[in-house]
Amino acid sequence: MTDEPTGGSTSRRKFLTAAGSAGALALAGCTQSGSGGDGGDGGDGSSLSGTIDIAGSSTVFPLATAMAERFQSPDSPSGHPEVNINIQSTGSGGGFANHFCPGRTDFNNASRPIQPEEEEACSENDITPVELTVATDALTVVVNNEADWIDCMTVEELRQIWSAEDPPTTWSEVNSDWPDQDIELYGPTDASGTYDYFIEAILGEEGPGHRQDYSATEQDRTIIQGVEGSENAIGYLGFAYYSQNTDRVKALGIDDGDGCVEPSLETARTGEYTPLSRPLFTYVKQSSLAEEHVAEFARFWLENATSQSIVADEVGYVPLNDEDQQATMDALESAIENASG
Repeated sequence: MTDEPTGGSTSRRKFLTAAGSAGALALAGCTQSGSGGDGGDGGDGSSLSGTIDIAGSSTVFPLATAMAERFQSPDSPSGHPEVNINIQSTGSGGGFANHFCPGRTDFNNASRPIQPEEEEACSENDITPVELTVATDALTVVVNNEADWIDCMTVEELRQIWSAEDPPTTWSEVNSDWPDQDIELYGPTDASGTYDYFIEAILGEEGPGHRQDYSATEQDRTIIQGVEGSENAIGYLGFAYYSQNTDRVKALGIDDGDGCVEPSLETARTGEYTPLSRPLFTYVKQSSLAEEHVAEFARFWLENATSQSIVADEVGYVPLNDEDQQATMDALESAIENASG
């Protein structure tokens, strides 16, 4: 496991609050006199400078923020305070379509793999995306704390609630033991990788699709607020946001045929939490890796992707194991060599 860099620590709650309220974060370093532009020595604690632009998934946003803050920390022996890192929470699809594939950003965070049409859009602009796996998430279904009539839901019940085909309006239509009250639904927009993954895992890509009569948002805090505010509400979002709000909403266990399994870092790590465990990614533009400060930040992120203290304890995701980290690092180094050549 990679040691956590010293200095620059900010609580996970700060990251999640920033992601929910602002949707963007600029981590600007203090510019020292006599330096400017790209370049500088990297990897030995001496200064790099330049700008890195990142957009994409709200789910990956807090992890990217944690890594960026440490990379820039002036208190760390390996920190690079003259590198400015701008991070936007736009949704995975919105990031690819509006920022990364048009060439406006160096990285795109994603909570699902890049889609063929996105790869084609990138290719049309001579952009080669390099996929880096950075963590594992447990997509979490939440209800109101006062909903004492439910603690677990089958995959079929979850599918019925969110399907566009003959969607139920009351809880009792799904399960006769549940109250005859209108269901209030909260979830991510169709620009979100979480939305895409939910369709893949629960509704099926060849199915009728995701119902649209729900409160859709790119801000996970809005999902928490909506579910907290109504005893009849249900929503879904990444585990990190739930884990910082366990006193405000209740997570449901999911029964995929072998009994109810609650979402947790451990059940996601072991693969017990099916079908809602998922890998998280960041994609870096290969040509950007020719710039030393971008390549060093990508290396830094992967070097710390196995960190229990950062990835799990602070942000709320499952860190990479050593084998996956090495495979991803090999892919990154190959891309850096290609970019530089």
